[in-house]
Amino acid sequence: MNKQTRFKKRLLATVVSTITLGVSFSSSTTQAETYSNKLLLTGGVSQVEGAAGGGLTPWAVIGGYGTNNEIGGNVHYTYAKTNDFQLDTYGVTLGFYDRFELSVAQQSFDVRDLRGKVKAGLGADAIGRDEVEQTIIGAKVRVLGEAVLDANSWIPQVAVGMQYKKNHDGDFVTGGVIGAKKDHGVDFYVAATKLLLDKNLLLNGTVRMTKANQFGLLGFGGDRHDSYSPELELSAAYLLAKNLAVGAEYRTKPHNLDNTVGGAVDLKEDDAFDVFVAYAPSKNISLTVAYVNLGNIATVNAVGANYGKQDSVYLSAQIGF
Repeated sequence: MNKQTRFKKRLLATVVSTITLGVSFSSSTTQAETYSNKLLLTGGVSQVEGAAGGGLTPWAVIGGYGTNNEIGGNVHYTYAKTNDFQLDTYGVTLGFYDRFELSVAQQSFDVRDLRGKVKAGLGADAIGRDEVEQTIIGAKVRVLGEAVLDANSWIPQVAVGMQYKKNHDGDFVTGGVIGAKKDHGVDFYVAATKLLLDKNLLLNGTVRMTKANQFGLLGFGGDRHDSYSPELELSAAYLLAKNLAVGAEYRTKPHNLDNTVGGAVDLKEDDAFDVFVAYAPSKNISLTVAYVNLGNIATVNAVGANYGKQDSVYLSAQIGF
């Protein structure tokens, strides 16, 4: 069984088990009731690590359109292709009673272009694979406020969350080229979301404690830094119409990894930002298109591989249930 087949089977098992869990809890809630009360886009879209929020950062909102006596959720797919990499993310998010969120995401990170450049620069195949895979299990709890009901007050909606990340290519991320300390880790975050309905504006700020290198795709920790770092994540979205929003996000990231293999590969980590458009033709469907800049991910100095220019078109589709 090849790696791609294993990835698809693991993803299918994850999606089926999570949807089954959600259906078993919500068997007494009709679909009409589930979609009845929340405003369009107030549950956010699916963030690249699976949580409800923007594309880059989790918000304090709970995924799905279920209210305080309902269960909602969604499945999503995200695609991003930079100059040297491709990221595919599939996932499921469940929201319980507008209070608790559970998410599972599976990521596949295509590194074949980097592999070719490293081989050309070093004269050897130091990577030995075309893809890196990661599973992310997330949980989020709303602890204060309610974004819509508190729209006319100063109180934001506040949530605390965590994301357990397991990289399935530990020998690669902890080996000689990358040099991460671990192939798994846990991010912790606090998010505050403020909806200003009279101004058609949503603002979010998230503080994340993390050891992850490039969201965990390059492992956790490194020789340069191997302790938790507080990172800031900011989002703003403006509603052009009830089902159409434009916005931007900025996410700081730690820089844990030294240059590796005698300085031939530069693993300096830059902050990320995006500019997005989100469209919801119905409460069942939302589509997001964005320009994303991830900065440097891995530069092969010997061949000058686009330092600081890993930008991308980001596409994401979400289907609610």
